[in-house]
Amino acid sequence: AGCQEPIIPENVFRQEGRRRRTAAPCTVVIFGASGDLTRRKLVPALYNLTVEQLLGAGCSLVGYARREKSHAQFREEMHGAIQAFSRRKPDPAIWSGLEQGIYYCQGSFEDLEHYRQLKAMLDGLDRERGTGGNRLFYLATPPSYYAQIVRLLGESGLAEEMPGSWSRIIVEKPFGHDLESAHALNGEIGDVFQEEQIYRIDHYLGKETVQNILAFRLGNAIFEPLWNNRFVDHVELTVAESLGMEGRGAYFDEAGILRDMVQNHIFQVLTLVAMEPPVTLEADEVRDEKVKVLKSIRLLSPTEIYRSVVRAQYLGGAVAGKPARGILDEPNIPPDSRTETYVAIRLELESWRWAGVPFYIRTGKRLPRRVTEVSIHFKHPPYALFQSESSSSPSANVMVLRIQPDEGMSLTFNSKAPGQIMRLDPVRMDFNYATSFGAEPSEAYERLLLDCMIGDSTLFTRRDEVELSWRYITSILEAWRRPDAPGLATYEAGTWGPAEGDLLLHRDGRRWRRL
Repeated sequence: AGCQEPIIPENVFRQEGRRRRTAAPCTVVIFGASGDLTRRKLVPALYNLTVEQLLGAGCSLVGYARREKSHAQFREEMHGAIQAFSRRKPDPAIWSGLEQGIYYCQGSFEDLEHYRQLKAMLDGLDRERGTGGNRLFYLATPPSYYAQIVRLLGESGLAEEMPGSWSRIIVEKPFGHDLESAHALNGEIGDVFQEEQIYRIDHYLGKETVQNILAFRLGNAIFEPLWNNRFVDHVELTVAESLGMEGRGAYFDEAGILRDMVQNHIFQVLTLVAMEPPVTLEADEVRDEKVKVLKSIRLLSPTEIYRSVVRAQYLGGAVAGKPARGILDEPNIPPDSRTETYVAIRLELESWRWAGVPFYIRTGKRLPRRVTEVSIHFKHPPYALFQSESSSSPSANVMVLRIQPDEGMSLTFNSKAPGQIMRLDPVRMDFNYATSFGAEPSEAYERLLLDCMIGDSTLFTRRDEVELSWRYITSILEAWRRPDAPGLATYEAGTWGPAEGDLLLHRDGRRWRRL
């Protein structure tokens, strides 16, 4: 099959009244193609992009892994992955066209000769399928292989961009385990690829509600004037998981939830909530403003960290009515593990917009339910006009951005309750993607893979973003290693965390929003 009609140079056109983008033909190479990420997320995402006609004719997929298998075997496995995990079940006509461009390359991550064989295969696909030398390398391997794979991509010539073509690399998290390792990894990848070729992925940035934070703030004149310390009392950001280790005990015991969630997902959402409006929506304009937020986070002394950061482990309990064992009874967790499964942080931004507004972060495993949300808590009215008629002061207005599981937004405000007295009760206005637009939002990996193919790095983290976020996290990790650091708190599985996490807000006269 040769290359079909050329793609419009701008890669942008209008169809059905909506702005659409189409990727130029390319070959996607997934290192670690035998893993769960490929089956559960990457191949289903490529299938759905094909359904929506957003991939250029001739786009191909090459799975690279150690196990021996044929092209036919790999295609059958990927068909099963789409059947099991795609939001759309495979259509026979669409699948028959897609599978013609799916190939498998057996190889070691350490052997240069195998990379040369991969290069010969990709050169052949350029001729047969018209992919034009455009290559996207996806590192879906354990992080310990990242530097080695990148080095051999360079030595084999695979990273080199030919005239009129592009070569890009997507690197999965975790990107380092502290500031020093992140800086070293940035250097190793930067020795082979230019910064504009490097796409450090965080799938949270592909979620519709996360992308909608800027649209909501900057596209509505009634909200942006209120998005500052004159009107906002405090901000809460919660990422709660009801699951425990689920087979990831060995990895999690090494990482902990501070590294696994706060350094990447939570800080990325935080920057979008707190950033200044960019001059344009160009990638570097947006990322410049995100970097300013990370620079503005006030670094704490060890003593301040002990007061402003809570870490804890879950004990046995029950989640959704089912028994749940404690972290120390989970497989692959040492009985003396000191790894945190819950963390709560009170942080402040030293910026004109947010001075004096505390940001409260919490994330944990084995909490009552799976939910991710940002809540903006506005200040109370300056005068309690209605308190004499009510048993208490009116509730503060709260804007909630729900990131998962039911993506949407809600605004809580006060209204007079029916009756003969002036009594105010809180009421809520809700927006839900599924009901408002008649369809579930796309999966995050669909958006991010397409963005990388068309060269839009807005939703990917830049080198300085990664290192600035690690700067703050590393200061906490170092404080926890000191001999005077307080011990781990505990909480029962199925509860909202330890009492020490509640105390972070109680000391300020506040409480966590009820989820």
